[in-house]
Amino acid sequence: MNVNGMPMRTIWPAADGCAVDIIDQTALPHQYRVLRLGSLEDTAHAIRSMQVRGAPLIGVTAAYGVALAMAQRADDAALLAAAETLAATRPTAVNLRWALARMHTFLAPLPLSARADAAWLEAARIADEDVEQCRLIGQHGLQRLRSSIGTSGRLELMTHCNAGWLATVDHGTALAPVYAAFDEGIDVHVWVSETRPRNQGLLTAWELAQHGVPHTVIADNAAGLLLARGGIDAVIVGADRIAANGDVANKIGTYLKALAAREAAVPFYVAAPRSTIDFACPDGASIPIEERAADELRVVQGCDAAGAPAILRQLSADEAVANPAFDVTTAALVGALISERGSCPASRAGLLALYPEEEEHG
Repeated sequence: MNVNGMPMRTIWPAADGCAVDIIDQTALPHQYRVLRLGSLEDTAHAIRSMQVRGAPLIGVTAAYGVALAMAQRADDAALLAAAETLAATRPTAVNLRWALARMHTFLAPLPLSARADAAWLEAARIADEDVEQCRLIGQHGLQRLRSSIGTSGRLELMTHCNAGWLATVDHGTALAPVYAAFDEGIDVHVWVSETRPRNQGLLTAWELAQHGVPHTVIADNAAGLLLARGGIDAVIVGADRIAANGDVANKIGTYLKALAAREAAVPFYVAAPRSTIDFACPDGASIPIEERAADELRVVQGCDAAGAPAILRQLSADEAVANPAFDVTTAALVGALISERGSCPASRAGLLALYPEEEEHG
């Protein structure tokens, strides 16, 4: 997608071939900054601190983290240690473990002398596959969204968190159909909830603005009212993990939007690639929910009057807070799951219709 009018990805190999560059998402939307990751430790920190975020991008970044580790030491112990280090960074997004398992399966049979180059190439393949999968999600999602266009010809959508190209390598998941609609000339407008406490909705607003897509930022708690008033044609979100029965784990607050959408009879769609679907996880209750640092609630980040980055403490350091990063939307609330293979009901049968090769699980 575009940054200052130039096509960009969220992660790309550095010119020297010994590192990867990323967009530092903790600096957005106030500052566009590129960071270089040159080691396993750099990569783990980038994932843990959310300099990269979004389930698909986390997986791709982890794959490059393994490649960076193999460049330093390529024996079995190093391969296992890299996977364990990266797996511990974020527990909910299944793409992380998916990418690590794929890298291990690919590299383990190879001689040590071949692993470093092979790891780099495999990580690049995972990145390119993510781009293509997200492009296809955009096309399949657009087919769904066309049916929601009202008599005015305008398409009013609501989303939550950031499931755009910043959460993937390119195109995005939930926003891929939005970009596809906009690029096709459809009159589309997006209602973007701020998504506290990390405010990932501001990332959505930033990237939509970069691409020229009309949008309006709303407080999270305004979503129910807007849905109840009418005028919203569909809600579309991404996912960090989809269980085998169609339950969806996504950024905290998603479940509330799904409930409001059901009450308002507004379609609620979830867009995600195959790597987000966990056929080994029976249901949403089995998905681990990440509990993040309390200061994400206690402290607000932004810019001061001079435009410089600043933080504001809104709660004392000893104030007890709970900060679950995700919630689970039950399959019954999901109108359809949209993947690179098409769309399906949010159910085991629906998922297996798209991925019959996964019948062996469960």
